[in-house]
Amino acid sequence: MAEPAWMNDVRKLVGKEYGRVYAWDAVNAPMIRHWCEIMGIANPRYAKRAPATMLQVWCLEGPTQNNYPPGSTTENPYEALKLIEAQGYASVVAVNSDLEFERELQLDERIYYSTRLDSIGEQKTTGLGTGWFVTLIMTYFSQRDGQADEKVGQQLFRVFKFKPAQAAPAAKPAAAAADATSTAPPKIKRPAPGMSDDTRFFWDGAREGKLLIQRCKSCGVLRHPPGPVCTACHSFEWDSVQSKGLGKVYSFVVMHYPEVPPFDYPNPVALVELDEGTRLVAQLVGAKPGEVAIGQRVQVEFATFDTADGGDIALPQFRPVSG
Repeated sequence: MAEPAWMNDVRKLVGKEYGRVYAWDAVNAPMIRHWCEIMGIANPRYAKRAPATMLQVWCLEGPTQNNYPPGSTTENPYEALKLIEAQGYASVVAVNSDLEFERELQLDERIYYSTRLDSIGEQKTTGLGTGWFVTLIMTYFSQRDGQADEKVGQQLFRVFKFKPAQAAPAAKPAAAAADATSTAPPKIKRPAPGMSDDTRFFWDGAREGKLLIQRCKSCGVLRHPPGPVCTACHSFEWDSVQSKGLGKVYSFVVMHYPEVPPFDYPNPVALVELDEGTRLVAQLVGAKPGEVAIGQRVQVEFATFDTADGGDIALPQFRPVSG
């Protein structure tokens, strides 16, 4: 498959090294403790050192886009993706995120990473569409006074940047075809969620405007996401209860990039803690990204969307409420 001429300019970026992105804080005990609590890790080993798998945490920008510490680069390491996107290849899917760790980090170490555009594969056509596999390498270093900085880890991040394949339209009656004048491309639809015997009740309830929570019939513990076995008593017997649909924002993220159709951006997504005690991830509606706050009260509402498989799906979303 012959590549478009504009791709030659994009390929010139391969091998480019982007500047440093520094961590806001040195490796510290409070962040280690909070991370371990969230991940369910109780190991005294991490009283004075950080789990290796925390590596990416130290250099996160936070809820505000591009909010990096002074001295960090202002270059966009995803500029190749932007150039490809400008040519109509608007969709992206993550393919690989491979992390390598040299060692655990010690308290008070200061971390930064730099990014290199490692490769852009040949143009490929997959079931998703036609595009390119783009690979970036993020290398993490520990700053050392008076000594060469030490490499402590590396991430290989690969995405497929593509133009979605469009299903062939159904044949139209001759009269209707003659009247058709629109040449607008079909609207990209949402992917259908995976369903199993353990989760079907949840989606069926949403279709009826009910937010259902799985409940263990043996010990009464509520759990979400649904699963085949109770994590508290290991019973396989369960039923469901209807939530009142009220809760609070336990945590949230505002998605800015990559912009994946058909979602609107910026796209606030929250981890909502229901009044019944369980938590679920859902999109926030009726909320300006800059006004979302931890602890904000929200209430469920349901919206129905067409899906890429030709069906539709009812999704629980949450809207801020007073009180």
